Amino acid sequence: MTQRTIEGVTEPVLDPAADYPLSVHRTDVLFTPTGKSIEDITIEAVMAGEVGAEDLRITPDTLRLQAQLAEKVGRPQLGDNLRRAAEMTAISDERVLEIYNALRPNASTKPELDAIADELESVYGATLLAGLVREAADVYERRDVLATGE
Repeated sequence: MTQRTIEGVTEPVLDPAADYPLSVHRTDVLFTPTGKSIEDITIEAVMAGEVGAEDLRITPDTLRLQAQLAEKVGRPQLGDNLRRAAEMTAISDERVLEIYNALRPNASTKPELDAIADELESVYGATLLAGLVREAADVYERRDVLATGE
């Protein structure tokens, strides 16, 4: 199997024509956050208590594989979104909602958004998300929709 490394992450090289959907054609690359194979997720396993809620969450690896497929079929924006989603899996749901609310127009100052971007990079290693927050801060500044900080 051919592999590539992007941003320090090694992943198989996929062919959309042969590998999509992954859940049908490439179950060998799909795992739960606890390391179970996607093939281990059955109704019988759920009923037996062998599959928990954590097993039903998507992994960053799966999101990056989906991003690769999206990019290969000419959907780079979707690929970017999926790569950012992969970064988000390391962040608690509560913090994601806090950041979401901070990104509303007039909700945050530029320094507050810059601090969020710094946190995303330093705490979570989420460089793509940090870039998106910085871009939003710049756009909000140009459009005069930053909070005044008073």
